Amino acid sequence: MNQTDVLLEVNNLHTGFKINDAYYDAVDDVSFQLHRNEKLAIVGESGCGKSTLATSIIGLHDRNRTKQTGEILYKGQNLLDYSEQEYLEIRGKEMSMIFQDPLSSLNPLMTIEDQIGEALYYHTDLNKNQRHDRVLELLDQVGIQNPKLMAKQYPHELSGGMRQRVIIAIALAAKPEIVIADEPTTALDVTIQAQILDLLNEIQEESEAGIILITHDLGVVAETADRVAVMYAGEFVEIADVYSLFNNPRHPYTQSLLKSIPQSNEMVNEATGELHVIQGTVPNIVNLPRTGCRFAHRIPWIPAVAHEEHPTLHEVEPGHWVRCTCHEHFYFPDEEDK
Repeated sequence: MNQTDVLLEVNNLHTGFKINDAYYDAVDDVSFQLHRNEKLAIVGESGCGKSTLATSIIGLHDRNRTKQTGEILYKGQNLLDYSEQEYLEIRGKEMSMIFQDPLSSLNPLMTIEDQIGEALYYHTDLNKNQRHDRVLELLDQVGIQNPKLMAKQYPHELSGGMRQRVIIAIALAAKPEIVIADEPTTALDVTIQAQILDLLNEIQEESEAGIILITHDLGVVAETADRVAVMYAGEFVEIADVYSLFNNPRHPYTQSLLKSIPQSNEMVNEATGELHVIQGTVPNIVNLPRTGCRFAHRIPWIPAVAHEEHPTLHEVEPGHWVRCTCHEHFYFPDEEDK
């Protein structure tokens, strides 16, 4: 991939929330690029900052209680300098978001046609008849049978999978260049999950859009992503292409996530017969460690000398970036070693 293919560039982004008159970073010094026709997966546990990063990019935070610094560069402009009105002009038209809970994202008092049509009204020059035709085209594109009937229905009349397809249709209505999908398959059964992921692949093949996929499901990542950024406690701890990440994970957190997936007998601790468990939880943003690796307290069997005082992302091989060097000392102990 070359620089001319870059759709979005995020540099040293901080997003802090105001808590008791102080700001605490939920996204802490994050940098990455999204290229045309690329699927970038951002993975991590709940509370690590994934969704905050997504909503930061698309400008959905209350500016009175949020402090943001750094750059979100789109077409040479830093979106952090945009007014709400300027953001409204690109949100939905040039970049859009697929939310993880379609029922709460849809208006229960509007028909499906009116909700998709609203996006077309604000972001295209289509007249009423053209919008109607485009709604039916979009419903057909996202795999909904009998679009004419579906267009007249309300959200509560649809299944979870159908509602998620409607959300995708709304997100794609104006043919955006960037699509952010925040846990798009979380509430769906396995069969519907596969259909939604196939749909995203088909859409990308047609439009060459850049897709940011927010998820905690490494199975989805393995099937879908081109590159992966692993996020922990507000920071990116590893960035690599999907093959390198799964075959040669370098950060202890990435290794722990992969080790926790029940895939084969190799994932079972030989001494105890149990799956690997990541002890503890993601630290609260109010009490983040000020020095050292933020994951260190969850792997106490690694010696303190293995952790850098101020870990930074560094390139360990072309295109593969890791935060800190404790991966050089990492291993999975038997229970008696912990």
